[in-house]
Amino acid sequence: MLIRLAYDIQFDIPAPVAMVALLNVHPSRANDLLEPDELHAEPNIPVTSYIDSFGNRCARFVAPAGQLRLSGSTLIRDSGFPDTLNITARQTDVGDLPNEVLSYLLNSRYCEVDRFSNIAYELFGNAAPGWSKVQAICNWVHSHVAFNYQHARPTKTALDVYTERVGVCRDYQHLAITFCRALNIPARYATGYMGDIGVPVVLPMDFSAWFEVWLDGQWWTFDARNNMPRIGRVLMATGRDASDVAMTTAFGRADLRSFIVVSEEENSYTSGLAAL
Repeated sequence: MLIRLAYDIQFDIPAPVAMVALLNVHPSRANDLLEPDELHAEPNIPVTSYIDSFGNRCARFVAPAGQLRLSGSTLIRDSGFPDTLNITARQTDVGDLPNEVLSYLLNSRYCEVDRFSNIAYELFGNAAPGWSKVQAICNWVHSHVAFNYQHARPTKTALDVYTERVGVCRDYQHLAITFCRALNIPARYATGYMGDIGVPVVLPMDFSAWFEVWLDGQWWTFDARNNMPRIGRVLMATGRDASDVAMTTAFGRADLRSFIVVSEEENSYTSGLAAL
């Protein structure tokens, strides 16, 4: 399967501001790219790339005052298969985890693990360890949290989601991640493209969030928001939570004017890019 990925993001910049953007496909998918995956800025300004401490490809630049447009388009090869399942995947004892995985058991900006220890054990302590326990967490979050864009806010933490029982895709993942960590299952936040391939079109296309857990010596994809295997998921970045993988970070004021994302099979990709 070939998938066209594209975005067009525009800002009003009151005064020159340094910015960082995580808008490239993750380096782990670099061999699947069939076209260059580059960020284009208008006006034409110097853009440099680097790999951050989580292994994500980042771009940095200084935006001048005025209107700023960030855009990109690339073509990627995908298996066309749904997310891989491994219901026999086992949980690893904390003492045997790789050093680099330990940080995904700890508190982070949106995941207050220390506040969830008792709650997690009450809800999931009797679930079989490993894949079954993570799936039980996804099932609970999916059924107890309502999706509503009107309740999105940048300060909402896992505890807020647990209390309010409403949010957007990132909130579902933060709550599930926090439950996992409270049960000594390493979990990290993931973001990227996930179009409506194989499912009815329900909402306007946006970047999506899911999460990954460390079982049987590798990372596996889970999604508490959709709670079903999906086709065409393309990773862009991973981190402890959403604070590590913001699409754009401005070290000053940058007012968003418009935001368009495209993720479609190439043979059906006709109108989406026309808007970019």
